[in-house]
Amino acid sequence: MLTAIETTGTISANRGIVLDEDLPLNEKSRVRVIVLFDESSDDFSEKEWLKSSANNEVFDFLNDEEDIYTLEDGKSLSDEK
Repeated sequence: MLTAIETTGTISANRGIVLDEDLPLNEKSRVRVIVLFDESSDDFSEKEWLKSSANNEVFDFLNDEEDIYTLEDGKSLSDEK
């Protein structure tokens, strides 16, 4: 039989979980863990920021601009050695 205990905690820098309170168990035993986290938190990864920016309609005006540059414009970075 499984017993559920709800508590809160913090994910540490080494990806461990530090619980805010002790568990009411007096013996060593294995447990099953389900982690729920708030996806609306302000801690976005760089990948999430890039995906959000790429799909944001605020930047749609960039697609309407005429591309006035060609491959012949400027110098190649490899030529600057």
